[in-house]
Amino acid sequence: MSLLKDKRLFLLDMDGTIYLDETLFPGTIPFLDAVRAAGGRYLFLTNNSSRSVDACIARLARMGIPSGREDFLTSVDALIADLAGRAPYHKCYAFGTRTFRQQLAEAGIPVTDRLEDDIDCLLAGFDTELSFRKLEDSCILLGRGVDFIATNPDWVCPTWYGSVPDCGSVCEMLFRATGRRPRFIGKPEPAMLLLALERTGYPAEQAVMVGDRLYTDIASGMNAGIDTVFVLSGEGTREDAAAGREKPTWIFDGIAALHRAWEEARAT
Repeated sequence: MSLLKDKRLFLLDMDGTIYLDETLFPGTIPFLDAVRAAGGRYLFLTNNSSRSVDACIARLARMGIPSGREDFLTSVDALIADLAGRAPYHKCYAFGTRTFRQQLAEAGIPVTDRLEDDIDCLLAGFDTELSFRKLEDSCILLGRGVDFIATNPDWVCPTWYGSVPDCGSVCEMLFRATGRRPRFIGKPEPAMLLLALERTGYPAEQAVMVGDRLYTDIASGMNAGIDTVFVLSGEGTREDAAAGREKPTWIFDGIAALHRAWEEARAT
C-alpha cells in the first residue's frame, strides 16, 4: 500500500464528498488549493449522468471553485469511450435527460428518445426528467432483446432533504418488469479511473479515489488497483465500512479531515 503522503492525483467524487446539493463542505477549497500548491492534480469524477460538464463547471463556480472541462470525468465520458471501442449500434434509445442525449449525439452516437423499429441498444442514465412513457418504451425494447447499457448503479442521489432514486434504482425497476439487467459502465467499474490515469499520466501508486459510497467509489478504486479514501460526509457510514466487502484504504470524517491528514503525512 502506498503512503498517503505520496498521493499526487486525487480522484474526487462530487455529491456527498465535496458538497451536498448546493452546499460546499467546509475545507473543500483549502484542500483543492493545497493539492495545486503541492504540484498535484485533482479530477472530479461523477456517476451523475443527468447534467453536462458545463453544468458541473457552473455549479462549482457558484460555490467558489473555478474549473474547466479538463478537470472532470463523468460516467457519460466512460460510456462514450466504451461505445467507441465496440462495433457501432444502428440506433440507441437514450433513457435520460435532454443533456444526456445531447452529449451522446455530439460524440457521434446515433440516439433517439422515441420508440422506433431500428433501435438495437438501450442506454440508461440518471434521469431527472423521468416519465412513464420512457419506462414503457424501455420495457418494450428490452422485450425485443436489445442490448442494455447503463451509466451507473447508484441506488440514490443525495439531496439536501434526503435522497432520490438514481439510475440503479430505475434499472432495478426495469429488471423487475422485464428480467433484464444492464451492463454498468461507471463506478464501481474501473473504466473512469483508468481513463483518469491515462489522461493525466500519473501512475496508480500516486493516485487515490475519494468518495462517500462503498459500492461505487471505493469499489471502483479497488477494481482499478488504486488506493481509496472513504469520507463519512455522504451516504456511507463507518458501520457500513466495517460490515461491507469493500475495504477502503483510509476513512475520514470528510474532506477537511483528509486535508489535515495529508498535510501531516507530508510534513513527516
